[in-house]
Amino acid sequence: MLVSATPGMAVVGEAGTGRDAVALALSTPADVVVMDIRMPDLDGIEATRRIAGDERLAGLRVLVLTTYDTDDHVLAALRAGASGFLVKDTRPADLLAAIRTVAGGEALLSPGPTARLIARALRVPDAPAPPTAALARLTDRERQVLVLVGRGQNNAEIAASLRMSPLTAKTHVSHVMGKLGARDRAQLVIAAYESGLITPTDH
Repeated sequence: MLVSATPGMAVVGEAGTGRDAVALALSTPADVVVMDIRMPDLDGIEATRRIAGDERLAGLRVLVLTTYDTDDHVLAALRAGASGFLVKDTRPADLLAAIRTVAGGEALLSPGPTARLIARALRVPDAPAPPTAALARLTDRERQVLVLVGRGQNNAEIAASLRMSPLTAKTHVSHVMGKLGARDRAQLVIAAYESGLITPTDH
């Protein structure tokens, strides 16, 4: 009801299971999928992975819903290709803003919660090793950009921090994504933490 009542937005489909969500994404053109992590038949993480990994859905973004305080699967969802996450009790205005942000190609990652979330997740024994080989291909400037992306800055904020134009900042972000094989900014945040370029204490 909220989305349908908002100018410029429309609900084009609803799915009750993760498997149905994947099928619906393939059959119904959309810009954003708002995905619950806990879903029957196929959980939201695997559904996100299938959507993000399908070349036919290259322009489709996934925004994950979580209870946050009790759900430790958000990092897995981001690794699977989600462009961001929201807490289920998010205010209506913030939900609409989040959908617009993700639809516009940005990652929705609040720096404080993201730091705490990733800090918890990276303490697990099977956390992947830092992508040192990929990072070695980054220039010093690109590493600086990656750090700022990891801190949750958008292109305009990165441009101000590094005293460059927003277009130059956007170009640097695109180069970093290409070198690290990242689908979007959310995955750059993960890379920034996993590589040790930034830590939760940076916040």
